[in-house]
Amino acid sequence: MSTIVMPKPMQSVLDRKAAIVAALAEALPDNRVISDPAETRAYECDALTAYRCPPLAVVLPTTTEEVSAAMRVCHDLGVSVVPRGAGTSLSGGSLPTADCVIIGTARMNGFLEVDYDNRCLRVQTGATNLSVTGHVEDDGFFYAPDPSSQLACAIAGNIAMNSGGAHCLKYGVTTNNLLGVRLVMADGEIVDLGGPQMDLPGLDLLGLICGSEGQLAIVTEAVLRILPKPEGARPVMIGFDDAEVAGECVARIIRSGVLPVAIEYMDRPCIEVVENFAHAGYPQCEALLIVEVEGSEPEIQDQLARITAIAGELNPVEVRVSASAEESANIWKGRKSAFGAMGQINDYLCLDGTVPVSALPGTLKRIGDLGREHGLQVANVFHAGDGNMHPLILFNANRPGDLERAEALGADILRACVEVGGCLTGEHGVGIEKRDLMPDQFSPVDMEMQMRVKDVFDPGWLLNPAKVFPLSASESRRTEDRRRAG
Repeated sequence: MSTIVMPKPMQSVLDRKAAIVAALAEALPDNRVISDPAETRAYECDALTAYRCPPLAVVLPTTTEEVSAAMRVCHDLGVSVVPRGAGTSLSGGSLPTADCVIIGTARMNGFLEVDYDNRCLRVQTGATNLSVTGHVEDDGFFYAPDPSSQLACAIAGNIAMNSGGAHCLKYGVTTNNLLGVRLVMADGEIVDLGGPQMDLPGLDLLGLICGSEGQLAIVTEAVLRILPKPEGARPVMIGFDDAEVAGECVARIIRSGVLPVAIEYMDRPCIEVVENFAHAGYPQCEALLIVEVEGSEPEIQDQLARITAIAGELNPVEVRVSASAEESANIWKGRKSAFGAMGQINDYLCLDGTVPVSALPGTLKRIGDLGREHGLQVANVFHAGDGNMHPLILFNANRPGDLERAEALGADILRACVEVGGCLTGEHGVGIEKRDLMPDQFSPVDMEMQMRVKDVFDPGWLLNPAKVFPLSASESRRTEDRRRAG
């Protein structure tokens, strides 16, 4: 029988992988490390499925201490680490590289403490967003941030991307509802930031961590603000035969001083698909606003009267106030299922550029013009109240060149958002999707200062090293010599 001799470089790679997996297995309890290629393939991408790469190995710890042990091994061996929550990132934020170890929080989903007196709870960050409200709703409380993926997305990813949701207009995004974290640094050190108290002295390192996209540390526990359920809530649907007029209605509502809990927007392509999917009772129109208000019954009636009066000045196709709890649930069921419904008819890229509310009408027109220039259809569904846009670029993933056309259109749309005073991302993060667009928003000096912050937290650039910053800008920091020195 002949012996197969592997080329030395290949053998060296296999030996290094074996050494890394063995070190992780020795440092952790059984069943925490996955290295079989057939099993690691399940982690080859996140919700930006256009890009895939199986990792070297996956670690699924159950405690902060186990995360720390895995991080120490990777730090000592100079192995890059990609943190992963539920893998719902739409920007490639948890896309692995072939030489990385994924450290996931999926098994860390315990609720550690509930403090109703101080209106907060402490939870492991593998818990899903929706489970937080589920844990406290019987006692009359809820957790405000509510991304459309809240059934699946994890608190870890919400913190990494500073996620928002439909109700962030009134209650803010994750950073406004995050009181403290326990995190593991790149070298394995465990650090606590913040806590149940408000306005702790010193630098706002908690604010720095929230939205840092796994670049600085892995957050394993979080102290979250919970709020008493409102006395009541009611949505109104407002249909228009012109998308720009709908955008103008949003701007007028905000200028009026009324503060709805949510203002959501859908255009005709999205309305039709969602209605066929969810049967939510949406009207036939070019653009639909879902505006929800809350409070006591007199407060609800007053706010609805002011909102419908504003809409009435713009010649709406239909104004329909929800008449029951069941109708309200159906209205929101349609909106929450929009992304999944669109996925039934087309491949799509979902963007999240943000613009000033006053710029919504012009930006919607610009998106339509850009879609026609690139020969692709764009469906719009987004959080209109704070200008967080989610254009869905429809394309055929099986048609050669279509993905590249969609990405080029997406880049032009995001640049258009920046040009009117907005930004590249509202809640999805930069990841790999927008890293090459960073110079469109930030100067070289701005990016250098951001990378210096990462230098402080992660001198070896082992944490999510190929994300956020253009590869050419971070190349010198990601070299093998630099990692080993770190």
